[in-house]
Amino acid sequence: MLFVYPAIFHKEDTSYWVEFPDLQGCHTYGTSITEAMEAAQEALSAYLLTMLEQDKALATPSDISALHAKDGFSSLVSCDINQYKCTKAIKKTLTIPSWLNDRAIAMGINFSQVLQDALLSKIQQ
Repeated sequence: MLFVYPAIFHKEDTSYWVEFPDLQGCHTYGTSITEAMEAAQEALSAYLLTMLEQDKALATPSDISALHAKDGFSSLVSCDINQYKCTKAIKKTLTIPSWLNDRAIAMGINFSQVLQDALLSKIQQ
């Protein structure tokens, strides 16, 4: 799942610290812009994934044009939380009609992959 939030990159000496105005307590830093951006993507992913795992509502991202930084600049930061999600597989038992099972096996369909694709499609609607 891709998310995009505005962030403010503050320059302090030769380093940067990053804050997300919409996400209370979500901060990070880096010794270069590149390092700060990578850290911001990781911090954003961890923050959002934690919120989702705790069934908490996600803040609506602010309009970046409304952000002003006196000691740095504003930028959008994107992250894909799928790479951080627990990838541990669990076994599920399901029931389908016999004819459907036979046809799918004959076509070499991967049942697990089809179920995963269908569930992701439903969740992302």
